[in-house]
Amino acid sequence: MLADIEQELSALFRRSRSASLRLARRVHPDMDAAGYALISQIELGTSGGRAGVRASDVAQALGLDKSTVSRGITQLENLGLIERVGDPDDGRARLLRLTATGADSFDAMRAQRQTEFRAILERWNPTDLADLGRLLARLNADLT
Repeated sequence: MLADIEQELSALFRRSRSASLRLARRVHPDMDAAGYALISQIELGTSGGRAGVRASDVAQALGLDKSTVSRGITQLENLGLIERVGDPDDGRARLLRLTATGADSFDAMRAQRQTEFRAILERWNPTDLADLGRLLARLNADLT
């Protein structure tokens, strides 16, 4: 049983990496899978009306070193998807946020992704969906 679970998780992780690249290309044709992880975290960090998110917080959330995140941020800036803005709480600090173009592209990609997930999961019964959500949350908590 454990070998079956390991095999299925490995397949899921492979599909996830491939999906990240496809999703990244939907946001911008020159964005890579790493850029997708960054832009997703930046978008998450600016939800709820927050002014932006610090690069160090993005690095910590993704478990990456600051130099890796810095290179990715530079790429996203060059693509016109994110920008650096002043931190209203600390005049010396800079925050990251999506540009209008980045937000529009990310929102369009997310809407398409949700439509695709909905089409797959609508065939599942509500009990199975609830179980999947609960068990994934438990697995994610245990993996941290």
